Amino acid sequence: MERTGWPVPPHIAKENALKTWLITGTSTGFGRELVKAVLADGDRVVATARNIDHVKDLVSAGGDRAVPVQLDLTRPDQIARAVDAAERAFDDAGIDVLVNNAGIGYFSAVEEATEEAIRQIFEINVFGLSDLTRKVLPGMRARRSGAIVNFSSIGGLRSFPAVGYYSATKFAVEGLTEALHHEIAPLGLKTMLVEPGPFRTDWAGRSAAETLPEREIADYADTAGAQRAAFRQETGKEPGDPRKAAVAIVTALKAPSPPRRLLLGTPALELALDHLKSLETEFRRWEELTTSADF
Repeated sequence: MERTGWPVPPHIAKENALKTWLITGTSTGFGRELVKAVLADGDRVVATARNIDHVKDLVSAGGDRAVPVQLDLTRPDQIARAVDAAERAFDDAGIDVLVNNAGIGYFSAVEEATEEAIRQIFEINVFGLSDLTRKVLPGMRARRSGAIVNFSSIGGLRSFPAVGYYSATKFAVEGLTEALHHEIAPLGLKTMLVEPGPFRTDWAGRSAAETLPEREIADYADTAGAQRAAFRQETGKEPGDPRKAAVAIVTALKAPSPPRRLLLGTPALELALDHLKSLETEFRRWEELTTSADF
């Protein structure tokens, strides 16, 4: 006979409760689809964008489970206000999941890049992500519950011509997230790196159009130049479906043991495995010289 009326253990109650997600960059691409997937799964969302008019339809569809918040990651004051608003959005429930999705691209050979463009991409993709994470962590630590999901890229595992600075920011996100995992896992908190391959988010189209270098050096026409052209030509034809990616992220994060890295799309898997083989081959080739440096 089933017994009723027993108190639910706090950790079980927390697992079964609605989760509050704070997601950055929700006006387009992965962020927008992730808001839809989270709401479809029954959770609550604080959807951020630099212009909240761009997320009104998402918030309206979410009813009382969705709240819009303005957030420009280059503005520390907005970061602080956004976290405070998210913590209090649903009866002071706090933030259960932070998704650092917002970011920009830059298509340039290393030599062609301008200092202004380099600093801008690091300001948003690395420093903004870091600032927001540090603001969210105190609440998660206090509750001993929460997850940080950081968007990296297959370009965070291996780089390609024309996206050296973009990849550099994603390599930074990878290193930061690895360290964070070791620091917060003992506190009951989780991290997950999302590493997509090519997806139909119009990322390459917008970035290629808006962030071309001020000058293009002819010597790089067959490397960075050719890669830029390839990105533009493939815009809208990429094999990855952002909607399926969003569902995969929600599914992975709610698994009993979420992956620390989630590759998304067949190209990402193939490129990552190929890169691992390449690294091992080179390491083994130089193993004797490598070990000769020991005392």
